[in-house]
Amino acid sequence: MTKTVVITGANRGIGFELVKCYLANGDWHIIAACRSPESAKALNSLADATDGDIEIVQLDVANADSVAAFASAIGDRKIDVLINNAGVIGGDHQSLGDIDYDEWMETLAINTLGPVRVTEALISNIRKSDNGKIVAISSQLGAMQYQTQGRFAYNSSKAALNRAMTLLASQLRSESIIVAMYHPGWVQTDMGGQQADITPPESANSLFQCFEKLVLADTGKFFKWNGEPHAW
Repeated sequence: MTKTVVITGANRGIGFELVKCYLANGDWHIIAACRSPESAKALNSLADATDGDIEIVQLDVANADSVAAFASAIGDRKIDVLINNAGVIGGDHQSLGDIDYDEWMETLAINTLGPVRVTEALISNIRKSDNGKIVAISSQLGAMQYQTQGRFAYNSSKAALNRAMTLLASQLRSESIIVAMYHPGWVQTDMGGQQADITPPESANSLFQCFEKLVLADTGKFFKWNGEPHAW
């Protein structure tokens, strides 16, 4: 039976590589969400080369109307895996003495509220799955144990995301819905930069394997891209 995965931020970086992973591994229908489908050339080309396996749908995770329209487009279909991947680095003004608070609010809207908003909009679809999973692509920069400076907006948004996901995990455990967070590694994307440690395919392929192995005992936990536990 065909399973369905929803991937937000699917037009580039880790999101795009995750689309390719699901396309190459098993019988999946992939709902690939991005803010501007018309300009997602690589994603459209990939979808055109398949027999309807990839469905591209417009989604701005920070916009309530867009999320509602996205949920309406999906309708009452079953969702087996929701990957909350869409995110932003948060602008250039994130250091003490040079903080853009409007950018900070926008970063929280996308990186923290966005995954919760999308999850809430699609929870009835996830409940239809026998093995529903909700995954959030977080960052080690959101861990209290990780020592760093600056990036107030980005780091705080990921810390808040982790906490929000643990609350979801606690609430949904009784329904056997798994919620987990992943640090994808320092990845060579637009956000991570070309000096980063690993490539997007390396991160995505490992994440895909981790997602497939998730069990209820993992719910509410924070992992590294290779499946190792991540310190909070």
